[in-house]
Amino acid sequence: QVQLVESGGGLLQAGGSLRLSCTASGRTDINYSMGWFRQAQGKEREFVAGISRSGGITYYADSVKGRFTISRDNARNTVYVQMNGLKPEDTALYYCAADALTSRIMDPGAYRYWGQGTQVTVSS
Repeated sequence: QVQLVESGGGLLQAGGSLRLSCTASGRTDINYSMGWFRQAQGKEREFVAGISRSGGITYYADSVKGRFTISRDNARNTVYVQMNGLKPEDTALYYCAADALTSRIMDPGAYRYWGQGTQVTVSS
């Protein structure tokens, strides 16, 4: 079992930056592909960014490409997403997830483990 805890969310104005963190505990001797997803009120959960086990390959949704950067520190069992140039449409509950096949890294159904989420609210 793996437990995931997200942190770093908050309320900020458009154009600002945040860095979200997701720390894993439990069965962390196995490196997992990791992903960030978000779910806005009344909408389906959507892929934001993903990173391979080694960290060498990253994936981004078109809506965040060029603004968000995903990274990981396997020694700290932590994955990050640096979010710059935030927009009101980025407002959502952000979740991290672990254990996807890299080939399905954008598919929420490919993840076994999920965190509880951290809220990001961007005002205009």
